Amino acid sequence: MTRETTPLLLADLSRFARNLGKALATRQHERPEPPGHVELLNLVARAAGFRNLQALKAARPATVPSHVAVPLSDGARRALAHFDAQGRLVRWPTKFSVQGMAMWVLWTRFDAKRVYSESEVNTILKAANAFGDHVTLRRELVKHRLLARKPDCSAYWKLPARPGDEVRALLTAWRARAAAAA
Repeated sequence: MTRETTPLLLADLSRFARNLGKALATRQHERPEPPGHVELLNLVARAAGFRNLQALKAARPATVPSHVAVPLSDGARRALAHFDAQGRLVRWPTKFSVQGMAMWVLWTRFDAKRVYSESEVNTILKAANAFGDHVTLRRELVKHRLLARKPDCSAYWKLPARPGDEVRALLTAWRARAAAAA
């Protein structure tokens, strides 16, 4: 089984402990041997209010509030270094993986329920960067499948996407730094 971080945030630790204690007591009454690790993980997930471990993992983005600090990876730290205190991209990253993370930050500047004209996208991207190449940024957002456009480039819209843990940590740090500068 591969190792992955699965955060478990509990609104009420006492209720969780009671639920887990009851589940362990019921299980011990049925089978006296200790539970295996997968069964124990499922018992913990159920005590926290989930159907099983898979349901807990699937709900993870909704259960991790934005104020919980997640450590930045090296790539996320490199991507964050390309932004100034106001949250603008100051230079185009040379490494492709860092470029992708930077695109996620720009992606947050668009509203999911809105269709943009090319000039509106350009205006947003001009304000979001300090090196003056909004055309590359627009093209890269489409290339990374964060924005979509009509073939004639007359309309752009934000694509629904779910960032991974590394990108979420970057976005949290980026927002915190921009808020501190404001």
